[in-house]
Amino acid sequence: MFSSKDQLAMNTLRALSMNQIEAANSGHPGLPLGAAPMAYALWAEHLRVDPANSQWMNRDRFVLSAGHGSALLYSLLHMAGFDVTIDDLKHFRKMNSRTPGHPEYGYTDGVEATTGPLGQGIAQAVGMAMAEAHLAAQYNRPGHDIIDHYTYTLVGDGDLMEGISYEAASYAGKMKLGKLIVLYDSNDISLDGDLDMSFVEDVKGRFEAQNWHYLRVDEGMDIQAVSDAIEEAKKVTDKPTMIEIKTVIGFGAPDAGTNKVHGAPIGQEGWDAVKKALEWTHEDFEVPQEAKDQFKERVFDRGQTAHQEWKEAFEAYEKDHPELAKELKAAFNGELPKDYAKGLELVDTDTEAEASRISSSRAIQALGQNIPYFWGGSADLSSSNKTMNEEDSDFMPDNYAGRNIWYGVREFAMAAMMNGIALHGGTRTYAGTFFVFTDYLKGAVRLSALSKLPVTYVMTHDSIAVGEDGPTHEPIEQLAGFRATPNLNTIRPADMNETFVAWQMAVESKDRPTMLALTRQDLPVLEGTKALAEEGVRKGAYVLSPAKGDTPEGILIATGSEVALALEVQETLQEEGIDVSVVSMPCQNLFDEQDAEYKESVLPSEVRNRMSIEMGATFGWERYVGLDGVTVGLDRFGASGNANDIIPALGFNTKDITKRYLDVFSK
Repeated sequence: MFSSKDQLAMNTLRALSMNQIEAANSGHPGLPLGAAPMAYALWAEHLRVDPANSQWMNRDRFVLSAGHGSALLYSLLHMAGFDVTIDDLKHFRKMNSRTPGHPEYGYTDGVEATTGPLGQGIAQAVGMAMAEAHLAAQYNRPGHDIIDHYTYTLVGDGDLMEGISYEAASYAGKMKLGKLIVLYDSNDISLDGDLDMSFVEDVKGRFEAQNWHYLRVDEGMDIQAVSDAIEEAKKVTDKPTMIEIKTVIGFGAPDAGTNKVHGAPIGQEGWDAVKKALEWTHEDFEVPQEAKDQFKERVFDRGQTAHQEWKEAFEAYEKDHPELAKELKAAFNGELPKDYAKGLELVDTDTEAEASRISSSRAIQALGQNIPYFWGGSADLSSSNKTMNEEDSDFMPDNYAGRNIWYGVREFAMAAMMNGIALHGGTRTYAGTFFVFTDYLKGAVRLSALSKLPVTYVMTHDSIAVGEDGPTHEPIEQLAGFRATPNLNTIRPADMNETFVAWQMAVESKDRPTMLALTRQDLPVLEGTKALAEEGVRKGAYVLSPAKGDTPEGILIATGSEVALALEVQETLQEEGIDVSVVSMPCQNLFDEQDAEYKESVLPSEVRNRMSIEMGATFGWERYVGLDGVTVGLDRFGASGNANDIIPALGFNTKDITKRYLDVFSK
């Protein structure tokens, strides 16, 4: 039961949130004032976290999907005892503060996910619930429920309008993720005005149609009513729960209940009105002792007790199942088995040619055998992008231990859910679709990179060689776009050896996502990659075929399937008496990160005759070919037809490229 002390503690959250926003003269007061009761009900009676040990593997997860309400989250973290100080709150939204405008994972203690782009938080929460279900099925044993926790997320109207929320909710309902509970701050207001101007659907009907349990709390200011609804939700084990909680945005402010309190400070006059409504008499950033005591008892102490009980349970588990316990700890520590790369040995040139999507599949099979916590899937394209582990079963409601994920045609949610899986910890995960469809999921890739999540995107059908499917399915600008994304390794391997090394890099990564751009068409194993790819791919680019002389007369730089073409052009130019080197550049940003000496060894500055060859947009290649160089690419869309006709017709053949080189550099 809740008391007047709890009301004080809850109002402290409101006050601290307003203090942050007014001090910054920036922020979103509407959500903290309206949603503080539901947040307090959750944290005070249900959420199991240990603020002194914020990475405890069996903690409940809380995701503020409506990330614009970050001031409320920071207030909760401070009051609960996480490493978020009053001084941090005073520097809300300031440069280099630990309380940025929207929550950022890895930046503020206790923040479970980077949110703000609406809809992605709920999808990441679905991923966390997936990870919990999967790990519980893999590691729990009779009498030992070592993985057993809930995932909660607080969403707003904007979250539910974004299409990604439909995708994620659909998947969560299909998968019967009963430990996922959504608190919906339903206040009938969006940023621009009344919600019914743009959103009139039956939320209850929508979520029930997606196999969710639905509850409604008509009085969102009633902490007990919210808590009771959460308790009821926890009893439903075969469906996720949506709790719609009716609130008043900006409660207590002069413009409460309108869009005017959504995203702008309310000013001193407004704050005075709120203080009067809340009977708040304390100074700015002052925390009443009774409020501190309530949070310590209800959140901090309760969390520490739960954590201690779990540690004792884990010791018993460790005694009964030492190998499983060791494996689970290694998984959460991001460690790989010593023999994780067994089966990925580099091969000779007499190996039969195959598409890099097939080589990628070989890597997935090997890694799945060697890494028990490696899992992933596809957006209903596994038969084409070869992402399923052939020796494993499917992740389904009756088999959460399965490691093949059927994401369905939900690319955006797939990527965000994958982020949630990574944020949860305890597994290594990947997901695939056609490269051109990365346009659907780019927002989630951006959060992967921003959050430093080592997830792997398996993107196949990487060029005009898609062929008969035509220009709608043939990526052109995607490589340039993802290469421009900070902290993302976009790797386009040239053959089986480069693909195997790229996969090793992907699973070894600690703080950077990887995007693999893979072919549909067969690629021969290239001369030199067995000896050079292991180091060369890791450095982003390397001289695959050096010139015969000490200094090349020119340099051909290529990626993916075009590296073999560059080698053919090199041979033809040799017949013309022109001595050039061939550089394979599978990952531009990794090459950019090398020291000046290495970069000079690959692209000597004195060699100005440079040509890039890639079946994609030429944008960005000028950095490597220079002002005197030539970029052979596609700054137009593709065409529909057989790949063997399209590729040469669009200029990607030895004759045309050799002529282009000679026309420019032989004058």
